[in-house]
Parts: sequence; structure tokens; C-alpha cells
Amino acid sequence: MKVAVYAVNCGGSWGVCISLNIQVDYLWWMGAGGSEDGWNTEAVERLVLLSPAVPLGWAVKLRGSFRSHKAMSEWEGENWRSYAADILKEEIKEEIEAGGVRPKGWPFGEIAVMSSRDDLYGRDEGVIVDQPALGMATEQIAAELEGCSLLQPEAEALVAERLPWLAGQWREAVQLAHLQGRLILEAGISGEAGRSCGGNRRSWTMWGADGRAMGGLGWRSAALRLPQLRLPWRGAAARRASTRCLRCGSAPTGRTACAACGLAGCAYCEACLALGRSRSCALLLRSAPLPAVRCTAGAVPTAAARRWGLSAAQAGAAGAALGFLAERRERSAEAGPERFLLWAVTGAGKTEITFPLLEAVLAAGGRALVATPRRDVVLELAPRLARAFPGESPVVLYGGSTDRWARGRLIIATTHQLLRFYQSFDLVILDEVDAFPYHNDPRLAFAAEHACKQDGSFIYLSATPPRELQRKAGSGRLPHARVPVRYHGHPLPVPRHITMIPVNACLKRRSLPRALLQALQRSLIRGAQIFLFVSRIAHIAGLLSLLRSSFPEAAIEGTSSQDPARTGKVEAFRARSISMLITTTILERGVTVPRSDVFILDADSSLFDEASLVQMAGRAGRSAEDPAGLVMFFSPQWTKSQRGALSQIRTMNAIARKQGYIKK
Repeated sequence: MKVAVYAVNCGGSWGVCISLNIQVDYLWWMGAGGSEDGWNTEAVERLVLLSPAVPLGWAVKLRGSFRSHKAMSEWEGENWRSYAADILKEEIKEEIEAGGVRPKGWPFGEIAVMSSRDDLYGRDEGVIVDQPALGMATEQIAAELEGCSLLQPEAEALVAERLPWLAGQWREAVQLAHLQGRLILEAGISGEAGRSCGGNRRSWTMWGADGRAMGGLGWRSAALRLPQLRLPWRGAAARRASTRCLRCGSAPTGRTACAACGLAGCAYCEACLALGRSRSCALLLRSAPLPAVRCTAGAVPTAAARRWGLSAAQAGAAGAALGFLAERRERSAEAGPERFLLWAVTGAGKTEITFPLLEAVLAAGGRALVATPRRDVVLELAPRLARAFPGESPVVLYGGSTDRWARGRLIIATTHQLLRFYQSFDLVILDEVDAFPYHNDPRLAFAAEHACKQDGSFIYLSATPPRELQRKAGSGRLPHARVPVRYHGHPLPVPRHITMIPVNACLKRRSLPRALLQALQRSLIRGAQIFLFVSRIAHIAGLLSLLRSSFPEAAIEGTSSQDPARTGKVEAFRARSISMLITTTILERGVTVPRSDVFILDADSSLFDEASLVQMAGRAGRSAEDPAGLVMFFSPQWTKSQRGALSQIRTMNAIARKQGYIKK
């Protein structure tokens, strides 16, 4: 899209502004509005319209690279043209090389210099704006967009569903909210030099007495303070930083001709294409961030245990995390949210540990997010959180969710949904931080980082934290608490290793080793549900045939990520209608069966790392009625990953015994 861009002098300093509707800006800078309606009441000293229609990405670059100088008050149109063209010289060069059309005066037409209220009145002649009505519309749209990061089509979809009466004037309302410092106008793809107020230490953002960010444009009641940087006032285009998608953090994948902005080379991002195309001319609306709430002093573990029915180990970890939330830490403006790791073994009751933390933030008037990589976990968590917090109405977000535009103080979402938030939450709890698809996906890490307020708190939950988090925790650089025992107080089942030829060889021979069959028979006799994990989907059908032949009386099924009937089979397995389920790592997490044994075939496969082995082993022994479930690794080799998983399980058991958490 194209937008208007202008320079304005207020309070003796210059700045550049972007406009979706320049008439709203003229009314604002005339200072003729009423403060009770949210309008500026002080007239501008000088305003220079650089262009009524320039590609949004270029306007953002102008705004971010602009530097104020006192001589600008004497400049004429040609001075401004030269200065603006110098800031955009690299963009102009690229467009020329791409074969872009260059009409007369390109990229800036006639530059209008306005130095009085009369000049602005002249520009406003014939335009009728109902200022009170627009002020009310602005309040509504700013409230709906609070904490959001939405491209224009998403914002329009939100307006159509939540504020249909604003469909024809949402641009005017957004522009007024921007002038008030409540919304930020960004380009979907931008360089660091183009970062706007609210995301840059050198921005114009200020805080009002009510705690709201007044932004670079809302200086109705405060003097404007622009950065005093030692840069030449002529030829001051900042060094061009590498561009990236501001929604997902990825580098743009190419440039194409664009009808929306008229450029022959408009950058775009394919990494987050499923949520809509992010381009250098695509409008990205962000809410101006608010400061995070502060929780009161952390509760003692015994109080948390009584309130939420926690075990001693759970209550101790919850108390440590509550102390972390209540602690006032010195934060760097660039450092981002403070982080805490809850390292809890599988079956420790991580969800219950988070209840006191959510309660503390909600009681302080804040917003909290529980994010997990997988939709099925979101659907499982939603009713549990609703029961735990009956006074809230949790918003549940995943692909296709009916709550897409719902608002609430407690959000449960898949990590992909975080791409639509910006500094929205006082507390972000990220469950299964080591799990696919979050693990090793920089887009989702970027989204999670930006969803939390800069001075908010970020809590990782994991039974198998990534090595980097483990190193930081071990070196004291990451505050953390361990929960080394399950809620029932019994030790984790320790895996046994049985030497066995690869599954592929078994399938070729059409027979299974006696050691495997005998172990499976013992589990079936004791009435256990059997998880039989394999490394490859292709092995499931062959194993299913062999096992059904070996155990004709047993109900045996196979499932994987490619199985459309997976959900039904998992439910049947939970209901004990299926006694043995052959599966892949798709079920290494999130499935709890009271009496279960775990068999991992080809445990030496490179597809099974230490974390996967620990998670699969964690399916056994989760209930108090059967805490000593069986875990067996079958493989021809004893690998580093298997040794690491065994060591991690034994270490947690040792810590639990030392701390007195294991039942005698």
C-alpha cells in the first residue's frame, strides 16, 4: 500500500510521521480538537508534506532514519526533497535496477511546506469529520487491537467480525489511535532502521501519567524529546540494516512487482505465508506496549500446596517461580522479558504448578498466556484451566479456532498463534519448549519473544529442556527450579536395554525375536497397555501384521501422523479397548494411560535423541496405582542418546531421594 509521509516540527524538534488518512493528521495538528475526545489541543509550528502517496516500506525507512536538525526550520521544498531522497538512495537505486517506472518528480512530487494553522485549514477545506464520533471509533478499535500484531487483511477481518459498523472508517480510526500513541504503523518487512516507536530505544515513545505509551505522536501533555545523535543533518541516511519480516523474524525470500505499492521490486516473506502475505508495503498494525504488572511477594510453598493441592516438590517449584515473578529486577531496555525454567520430570504435574503463577498475574490485573506447540494439548488444557479459574473465560486459539478474535485475560494457544501478538502478555508460559514444531523453529521463538511485554516474565516448562537451557541453568545464568519426582512420590521407571536386530531385518525375515515376544507377553498378562514405539512410519504395517499373528487374542493397532483415524485410536487406547498401540514419536508426549509399559524398538536410531527417549519412557509409571511401569530399549547398539536418557532418569531419581521426595 501507499501512505502519506510528512515532517512536523512540534516543541522545537522535527520528526517524520506516516498517515493512512492525511486529513485526520491535518485536524490533529491544527490543535483545534477537544482533549476530552482524545484530540491534540496544541497547534503545530510547521508541517512539510513530503509525499501524499509513497510505498509504506519507504515511509517507514524515512521515519526510522530521520534525524532532527534546527536548520530544517528554514528549509524549502528542494532541501526536503534532497534530504529524503538521500535517506532512500539505496531503495531508489534498487527500484531503478528492477526497471521501475519513474514519472516526473519521482519518488516525491510537489513538496508542500505549511507554516501556520491557516495553511492546515486550507488543506482541510471541504473535509467534514465528526470528531466525537471518530474519537469513539478510535477507542473501540484501539481496544480491540490492544496487544495485537496484525497485517491489514487480518485487521479488516477483525473489524468485520467485532466492529462491523467501522468497516468504512477503520483507517481514520487507526490513524487517530496512531497519533495518540496507541497503535504503531509498521511495514510487514522492514530493516532495523525502520523500527518505529515502541520497539526502539531511540524512538519517541514516552509514558503518560496513566501508564499508557504516548508514543512519538501523542505529545499532547509532554514535551517531545527526539534523540540527539551525532549524525550529519544532510545525507543522513542510516546504514541500511538487513531487512526481515516483523511478524515472524524471517529474511524476505525475494522481490516481485507489486500492484499495491507500484514498485517493481517489493520484498515479501514466504515463511509465514499461511497467515497472509507479509510484504515491505504491507501494513502491520501493532498495539503500543504497556508496562507489565508487578506481582506481590511470592507465596510460601505450604500456602500454594494447600490452595492448589500440590505435592511438596510441586509446591517448592511453584514457590520459587512466584518469588521470581515478585522480584524486582534491574532490566536492560534491550534485554527483553526475564526468563525462568521449570524443569519437571514427565508426569510431575507441570500444569498444576503453573496455577499459582497464573493466579498471581491475574490478581495483579495482568494478562497471561499458556502456549504449547500442539493443538491436542491446547484442547486438553482448556477445560482444566477453565475449572481452575472459573472467574475467567479462557480464550482458546489454534488453527480454525472459533475464538480467533475473542479477548480475555487468560489465553491458551498453539505457538503458531503467537505470530498475531505483540508485547501483549505480562506472563508467557511456554510448555514443551523442546517439542516439535517449536523446537528449532526460529519463527516461533521470535513470535513467543514478541508476545511477551519487554518487562514481563517468560517461563519455560519442560521435562527435557534443550541443551542450551540446561547449560544456562547449570551455570546460574537462568533462574530455575527442578521437580525431580512425579506427583505420586514414586521414582521414575529406569529403562532396561535388550539387544535386538533392527526392525527392518525382522520385517524381511517375517519374524520377531523371542526376547521381544516374551517381554510383550508378560506385559499383556499383567494387564498393561503397551506403547510400542518405532522410528519409521513404514515399519508400522509390517509389525502390526507380525504382532497380530503372535498375539491373536490381543487388540493391536498402529497409528502415526499420517493416520486420519489417530485421534479415535488414541481414545480407544485410553479406554482400554486397544491393548497394544504401535506408533511413532507423535505420541511421545501428551498421552497418559494409567497402567502402561513402554517398548522402544530401534532405540539406537538417529531419529531418537536423548529427549525423545526420556519422553517416550515417561509414558510408563504415571499413575499411583501402577508407578513402576516397564520401560525397555531394544536395539543392536547402546548409543550416546540411550546412555544420556538413562543418566537423566537416574539423576532425577537421585535428586528426589536426596531431597526426601521419594515415598518409602
